Amino acid sequence: MLIRRKIELFVLQSLQEMPVTALLGPRQCGKTTLSKAILSGRPDALYLDLERPDDLRALTDPQAFFRMNRGKLICLDEIQRAPEIFPVIRAEADESGVNGRFLILGSASPHLLRQSSESLAGRIRYLELTPILIPETAETEEVLRSLWLRGGFPRSYLAPSDDASFQWREDFVRTFLERDIPSLGFRVPADGMRRFWTMLSPLNAQVLNRSRLGESLGISHHAVQRHLDILTGSYLLRSLAPLEANTGKRLVKSPKIYFRDSGILHALSGIRTQRELLSHPSYGSSWESFALESICSEPAIAKRWRPFFYGAHGGGEIDLILDSGLQRVAVEFKASSSPTITRDFYAALADTGIETAWIVAPVVRPYPAGKGIMVGTPRDCIGGIGEVPG
Repeated sequence: MLIRRKIELFVLQSLQEMPVTALLGPRQCGKTTLSKAILSGRPDALYLDLERPDDLRALTDPQAFFRMNRGKLICLDEIQRAPEIFPVIRAEADESGVNGRFLILGSASPHLLRQSSESLAGRIRYLELTPILIPETAETEEVLRSLWLRGGFPRSYLAPSDDASFQWREDFVRTFLERDIPSLGFRVPADGMRRFWTMLSPLNAQVLNRSRLGESLGISHHAVQRHLDILTGSYLLRSLAPLEANTGKRLVKSPKIYFRDSGILHALSGIRTQRELLSHPSYGSSWESFALESICSEPAIAKRWRPFFYGAHGGGEIDLILDSGLQRVAVEFKASSSPTITRDFYAALADTGIETAWIVAPVVRPYPAGKGIMVGTPRDCIGGIGEVPG
């Protein structure tokens, strides 16, 4: 089953405008499937998987290989396996003088990003592919709840049963810890990282307290930050920065941490079924991270809006603020199908001067809830924000 990914249009646009396009994201999120779909209609395209020894050997002399295949779009999958070829890619991009020369796929290891940014400055555009998002699926409550429970990794979401999906995610976590982290250049014990990742699951959608988390794990706050950097750099966690605003109140200054895939959150929390999710203490925070990720990662929104949250000591909070530089939109997340708006939310809107707001909840249809405030699903919110001048 092929699910059309919204980022595809942005990849095609980048291939028209830039010599090199980089599509980054976590393993198993669909980068290879998407790239092959794009290449399938192009007889001038060439695909190499650098995890295959034969394909990697083809780049023994990358300069000669690129010259021999000049005029073709070359897709290099798992580019982190051969970061030493970035200077050769730069030379070939400059020498050929055409856009759409290279499509490179990989995970966001620090070494990969550093090498590519240093070698390809001004020649490369970075795009991010996430697991499947809400707007990329059918618009039914059953589909929404299945995506919420299983998460958006294609093999998890499309698994034949909830048990099979849960097992896939367990295997993904194990492989990521034991194989992927070392392959990305990180040196951290798998058992320690799993314990850290699991400890984060009940802290999802909360303000991060590094010192307290470090004390509970018996590690320093520097080690906490290093672990967080690995998970955020691998697209598995999102660190949401607080909005800096002159409101006259003492504001929260630490970031909030979100699991970017709800299925991974549920696997680490031991949540296997819809019934277990409904009765779990993290039900509300799970909905918040699930809906927030689909909004923030929607390609059109990610291109125009920067995400923040707002929190004031003593009261007043907004889960998500999208800032375009010209306009701000407030978003509050409620897991109830009949959400209520709190006094703190109204106070925070007054503090920040925001006049457009959404309450995002699993409702049947969108409806107004006051001046400038709409209630709707993540899909409704994305559509509404798309109509706001940014």
